[in-house]
Amino acid sequence: MPPHDFRRPRLFVDAPLAAGGTVTLDRDQSNYLGNVLRLAAGDTILVFNGRDGEWQAAIAGRKRPDTLTILDQNRLQVRVPDLTYVFAPLKHARLDYMVQKAVEMGASSLQPVLTRFTQVSRINGGRMRANVIEAAEQCGILNIATVAEPLPLDRYLVARPGERLLVFCDEAAESASPLKTLQAWVTASNGIDVLIGPEGGFAEEERTMLARQKQTLTLSLGPRILRADTAAVAALALVQAVLGDWAGKEVVNKD
Repeated sequence: MPPHDFRRPRLFVDAPLAAGGTVTLDRDQSNYLGNVLRLAAGDTILVFNGRDGEWQAAIAGRKRPDTLTILDQNRLQVRVPDLTYVFAPLKHARLDYMVQKAVEMGASSLQPVLTRFTQVSRINGGRMRANVIEAAEQCGILNIATVAEPLPLDRYLVARPGERLLVFCDEAAESASPLKTLQAWVTASNGIDVLIGPEGGFAEEERTMLARQKQTLTLSLGPRILRADTAAVAALALVQAVLGDWAGKEVVNKD
């Protein structure tokens, strides 16, 4: 299979993909290809659906792009680490940024949680999913991260499987080497949850509740207090470097 193709546009389509198949474009996709990218019938793009890998597709349509004809497979679907990014929501643009960066860093699931000092209680799930798709399209990502409904922190902790590793990023933790701390956990085969709190930090009762969880690793992100969106990138980079997919090759999903 060829490597990433960064020259052609990529488009997420919520339809099965196989050679010779046809995908009908919705109005927004047609407008994007025809009016924004100035593409026309006969031009080719790359498409993916989060399940069937990446495919080359030819645009069809008389006045504007209407359909895509699926041609050859460009890349096979791959498995990604079972990595959930758990976070207290932020406001608008900063939430958009955080969601996009979490996807770029390889998160397979996004779980908003409401804590004592969370500043935002209402979340636009559709907007979050749009940011997930946009980040995947632009960065050559084959998988679409799931977006879960917001949960209060205590309900999230009760519901999550106890065998998963919980990486609790705590600004009050002792500032030891985060790499060495993570390296002490050789594997995380049952999945990883990376938890970042709100800008006001965690309340003491929340820290106590988190400390009681099984398989919990409290992690310092260094001597400086990071903004929540910066902390997301820092924490996910550390986890991916030690426990995630940065150290090895992608695993092809042949299911």
